Amino acid sequence: QVSLVESGGGLVQAGHSLDLSCAASGSVFRLGAMGWYRQAPGKQRELVAQVSSMGTTDYGGAVRGRVTVSVDNVEKTGWLQMNGLKPEDTAVYYCHAILTPVGSDLPQPYWGQGTQVTVSS
Repeated sequence: QVSLVESGGGLVQAGHSLDLSCAASGSVFRLGAMGWYRQAPGKQRELVAQVSSMGTTDYGGAVRGRVTVSVDNVEKTGWLQMNGLKPEDTAVYYCHAILTPVGSDLPQPYWGQGTQVTVSS
């Protein structure tokens, strides 16, 4: 069973930092592009950051300059480093990645289970 397992969420004070991780679990042959999204109550899911299989990064406007996305294709794990957190960053954060299972030639999209980030003022 292939899946993405997130960790690192929690409660932090405004101005502090938090790191999230997303690890591919199961028989995974290849980790391709990875993205981080967030969804706050009553709002649509939005892009936070993404990194392509070639290492090209892109950031959502609300977080640009405050977050860094990275991925280790050997470890099949990605990270989202967030600095200068604000109360409006409070949301459930989801990772999304393109994984190729062992024995398959077909890359498929997967979502992590989500992790809550709460920023207090």
